[in-house]
Amino acid sequence: MYASREDIGYDFGDDSKVGSKPIKPNPNIDGGWAWMIVLSSFLVHILIMGSQMALGILNMEWLEEFNQSRGLTAWVSSLSMGITLIVGPFIGLFISMCGCRTTAIIGGILNALGWILSAYASNVHYLFLTFGVTAGIGSGMVYLPAVVMVGQYFQNRRALAQGLSTTGTGFGAFLMTALLKYLCTEFGWRNAMFIQGAISLNLCVCGALMRPLSPKELHEKYVVRNDSEENQAKALSHSTETIKSNGVLGEEPEKKEEAANEEVLGSVQHTEIGGKSGSGRSMYGLRLFKTVSQLTITVRKGFALWYSSYFGAASLFTNRVFVAFIIWALFAYSSFVIPFIHLPEIVKQYNLSRQDNVFPLTSIIAIVHIFGKVILGIISDLPCISTWNVFLMANFTLVTCILTLPLMQTYIGLAVVCALIGFSSGYFSLMPVVTEDLVGTKHLANAYGIIICANGISALFGPPFAGWIYDITQKYDFSFYIAGLLYMVGIIFLLIQPCIQKKQSREKSTEEAQV
Repeated sequence: MYASREDIGYDFGDDSKVGSKPIKPNPNIDGGWAWMIVLSSFLVHILIMGSQMALGILNMEWLEEFNQSRGLTAWVSSLSMGITLIVGPFIGLFISMCGCRTTAIIGGILNALGWILSAYASNVHYLFLTFGVTAGIGSGMVYLPAVVMVGQYFQNRRALAQGLSTTGTGFGAFLMTALLKYLCTEFGWRNAMFIQGAISLNLCVCGALMRPLSPKELHEKYVVRNDSEENQAKALSHSTETIKSNGVLGEEPEKKEEAANEEVLGSVQHTEIGGKSGSGRSMYGLRLFKTVSQLTITVRKGFALWYSSYFGAASLFTNRVFVAFIIWALFAYSSFVIPFIHLPEIVKQYNLSRQDNVFPLTSIIAIVHIFGKVILGIISDLPCISTWNVFLMANFTLVTCILTLPLMQTYIGLAVVCALIGFSSGYFSLMPVVTEDLVGTKHLANAYGIIICANGISALFGPPFAGWIYDITQKYDFSFYIAGLLYMVGIIFLLIQPCIQKKQSREKSTEEAQV
């Protein structure tokens, strides 16, 4: 019924699947420094995604402090979550030009600044700018590099590595909920945000750990050999699809441009060596010119790769399954975010605050979310299991829980549904793996940037929409039903498109065989 992981990699140009393996494995691929990258990404998820999942605590404080409607106040949390993800494509440009490490360090400073400035908020609109926009952009500049670096350092255990690193979201939601609740109680929400801003500076340390792979190391990761003549034939017969999805069309001009750039730099180097007898001022000018030239070439190459991924002949949007994936992402994320933002209010409505104070429902989601990511990652890495099928089954479970949650009005019922939401939402750890299978590693940063941008749009409008529905009906039920139905539409797109693509591929193979 579903397209398997092998089908996706085969039809859409994941050349790592063509029955081959690296000739000379690098010790830092799937081991060594790769685990430090996982640790760095884990801490990023705690400090960014975990903090955002705990914003329900601050949302209640803002409602009390500024006395605004639930719909308007929810925009603060939504802007922060949404912008973190929406800026993904533009952060992809930063990564192409500056690298993951520099991007993440700048983002850490910006995120901390947003938290600290928010401590001085005089109204909700001030928070839109400081917390929603400033902290949101900073979060995005750290989050995308953290995901991309894990993809670069792992080949055989990608799902497990992404699962371990993204468990930071669950740990963070649990820890940050408890921390923010304690800080707000003891020091007030303003001082709590100031302290959280100081803690967020640790994102700069996480960024510093993101040591880039050298071009040689990247080459060793992807150099493969064919096991048989049959595999070679398969690869050749599907070269057209591979070119369309992986962007091979852009490689030849890129190589020519690289040669021209090297020639320019070489001439500058030759002039510099030949002019050693000249004045010191001339030598300084030459060095400055060389530095500016190198910087210009780096920016041009980064922008060219970013532009070709979106608008060039090898555009990611020529991959139909990837487009279906984007449509799914537009509806999916709000279904996960809405419970985190509005569950504290729902608990209050049902007079369940006493039980929730003992063990908060958001903490149940967070804890089980940790196990969900690890377990789903381990299952997906099994040779006989398709990552795509695991991803779809987890989505079906989550949408069922979202539609069921409004029917539960007891603490036990809500706790069970929240536990299932936490486990099934562990599919987030599979998103980078599925994306890489669809477009290849070369375009992972830009492709995943698009996916999290779509998620960001979903997160941006989801909670305010739920708050707006509540302001009209005085119930959250319709918010969950509408979000669940839209989510189901996204899943249907994921089901239909791979089947169509698989059918077209078979028809094409049959036509070629007849010729």
